[in-house]
Amino acid sequence: MEATSFKLEGTGEIVFFDLETTVPNRAGKRFWVLEFGAIVVCPRKLVELESYTTLIRPGDLSAVGLRSSRRDGITRESVENAPSFEEVADKIFGILHGRIWAGHNIQRFDCVRIKEAFADIGKAAPEPIGMIDSLGVLTNKFGKRAGNMKMATLAAYFGLGQQKHRSLDDVRMNLEVLKHCATVLFLEASLPSMLSGNWRTACSTIMTRSRSNAKFACREQETTRKSPTTTTTSIGYQRSVPYTRGSLGKMTEQVKNLLSKANGSQPLNHLFKHSHSLLR
Repeated sequence: MEATSFKLEGTGEIVFFDLETTVPNRAGKRFWVLEFGAIVVCPRKLVELESYTTLIRPGDLSAVGLRSSRRDGITRESVENAPSFEEVADKIFGILHGRIWAGHNIQRFDCVRIKEAFADIGKAAPEPIGMIDSLGVLTNKFGKRAGNMKMATLAAYFGLGQQKHRSLDDVRMNLEVLKHCATVLFLEASLPSMLSGNWRTACSTIMTRSRSNAKFACREQETTRKSPTTTTTSIGYQRSVPYTRGSLGKMTEQVKNLLSKANGSQPLNHLFKHSHSLLR
């Protein structure tokens, strides 16, 4: 279990989070949460305010493989002495509740698993005040120029390394992908007649090479994944290398300035405002 935090003043904090789970191999089996990771970000400066990650021992250890097919993947041995979800539930609740939730495909998958895990222990699940699902946002605004909308593919497209399929690493990769996409959209909006549409030719060349090496391993979406019922504001429909807190500031000044517009009582309505943004 790992947690770091420091306090900065600000409102409308965004929590990027990710779950690693078991994947049922036959009907009647369920998902078990194996790892939770999150970072709390100030939307004005993209400063990381708090981070937390923990492995979680599932109720059924036999559902976890003795070996993982993924590099740095989670094995039965790595979680057998981890805390149960009930032991870390209060911490997870405190990280998530009352904040804007962000992540890749969280609306259809991670949110559902969080609700199930809290129901298992008879406690009320945390609730967001808003939601940013980067799968839907990037599909609508950035498009499939990387080939598909998997986080591993998007990260490879920008040269961010291979996805590790570990919660905290994947969360930070998600944020870096969003930064890079925002930059590209900003540049295209600045010179639309020269840049817009040029990515299609470049993308075709890049993906011809990348398909042959089959490096884009990623968790496949299950057909049973459904969107959770929510009354909160939802934006969009819709996981390599670890990043340090300092790397969150290594973005272009233009995009920092764009993202610093997120303030007031509706922080999400102004995020990426002047770049034909991801969130408009």
